[in-house]
Amino acid sequence: MITVTNISLQYGKRVLFDEVNVKFTPGNCYGIIGANGAGKSTFMKILSGEIDATKGQVDITPGQRMSVLKQNHYEFDEFAVLDTVIMGNKKLHKLIKEKDALYAKPDFSDADGIKASEMEAEFAEMNGWNADSDAAQILSDLGIGTETHFKLMKDLTGKEKVKVLLAQALFGNPDILLMDEPTNDLDVETITWLENFLADFQNTVIVISHDRHFLDTVCTHVCDIDFGKLKTYTGNYSFWYQMSQLALKQRADQNKKVEDKRTELQDFVRRFSANASKSRQATSRKKLLEKLVVDEIPPSTRRYPGIIFKQEREAGDQILETENLSKSNADGLLFSKASFNVRKGDKIAFIAKNHLAITALFDILNEVEKPDTGEYKFGTTIYKGYSPNDNTEFFKTDLNLIDWLRQYSTNKDESYVRGFLGKMLFSGEEVLKKCNVLSGGEKVRCMTSRMMLVNPNMLIIDEPTNHLDMESIIAYNDALKDFTGTILFASHDHELVQTVANRIIELTPKGIIDRTCTYDEYLESPIVKEQREKLYGALVK
Repeated sequence: MITVTNISLQYGKRVLFDEVNVKFTPGNCYGIIGANGAGKSTFMKILSGEIDATKGQVDITPGQRMSVLKQNHYEFDEFAVLDTVIMGNKKLHKLIKEKDALYAKPDFSDADGIKASEMEAEFAEMNGWNADSDAAQILSDLGIGTETHFKLMKDLTGKEKVKVLLAQALFGNPDILLMDEPTNDLDVETITWLENFLADFQNTVIVISHDRHFLDTVCTHVCDIDFGKLKTYTGNYSFWYQMSQLALKQRADQNKKVEDKRTELQDFVRRFSANASKSRQATSRKKLLEKLVVDEIPPSTRRYPGIIFKQEREAGDQILETENLSKSNADGLLFSKASFNVRKGDKIAFIAKNHLAITALFDILNEVEKPDTGEYKFGTTIYKGYSPNDNTEFFKTDLNLIDWLRQYSTNKDESYVRGFLGKMLFSGEEVLKKCNVLSGGEKVRCMTSRMMLVNPNMLIIDEPTNHLDMESIIAYNDALKDFTGTILFASHDHELVQTVANRIIELTPKGIIDRTCTYDEYLESPIVKEQREKLYGALVK
């Protein structure tokens, strides 16, 4: 168990946390949520001891072991994969190294023998004899084959490193598990495995994630950070969100009645206080007005952008037809035999084991790349809006945001352009920011403003919610659900794909799978599983 007592953290005049008190108990999974900048990752670092609070303390039940998902993907580059996983249990790993060093002594003495006996007893008590096999099993479960277990970490791909560091955090059944964005760069199979693992995990888990589906699946509690405080709610993220929206509406409705009453009284006082015949009545109203206290809803630090995609004109019946498209890169074939017909109103989610395949297809459809084989044809009424996964090329300029967005608009009026930036929460002097200093999230918000501005009837979007906070992700999700045009998209956000897509197309090097269904139906379909096994062979478990 972790007990947080009166934790406060202050940077200069800025108070990030103020007298936070909370207990994290075994058998529960706590999702830490809050707006960007609220201090989620900082709070996690306080729990892990990486940084110190200004005041207060964090107490862990004596004898319990804490494990933290590492964020530095280069920290273990000089270590073997299997050894890196075992390092997740620092005490056991240290004991193994000390034991090996002792046995390697050329002048092994009787005293050394006694010490070795003590070490062996401690080693057995810590289940050390199964360390290698346990570490290997977790790696295999995460899709890291045995041929990789003795490689150095520096020889692995970025996605493989992510899985090894996850295995390190999970190794040895830690009493307390801290994970910041554990699903980043994981494929759907690995995320599903992790969800099942945490569902069966009997100890304490504290997690930060922008993946709503993941939070809904694993969390028993939600801890909301806002106004420097942390409040714990029982239930998963969706339960908290629905409850918070309902409470906000109820408070707003209640306040409106009070405000209406206040306005009525103020109006009466103003009109009749100078009228002698009404003076006593006006005085009583004034006293009542002074006693009336409006229980205002505090302005949350959460800010929801206004994302609305509108069609300049509705598309005709001919949308898009592709025939035998294929594309390769230096590493081999990305996808082939991509033949499909897009129907009016389709919202198609594209998936692939190698996301570069999707990016390549979208670049082809937007004339950034040419296919190796095949052809495609858009209907004459189609007007596309495109948001690529890598938007770097759009921001290689020192234009400010107004001038950057203005170049895509037929209406050059500054207030008109500002309106679209304002919808994506760029306000005041922020619109004069130079494009070449924007963060990843700010660039995505600019690209979203651009797509809203051009009023397309087809959206082609590759990982649109990368770098966005939860509030922006929800707003984007709702905008795609409400859009009446056609959408071709790819996203690692399970909830977004499930609630937006009415059709799934999977790209593989040996062909495509094309099904009209929801994402969950696709993942659970025996027919799809059979098709995937034929296309991927042994790659699919």
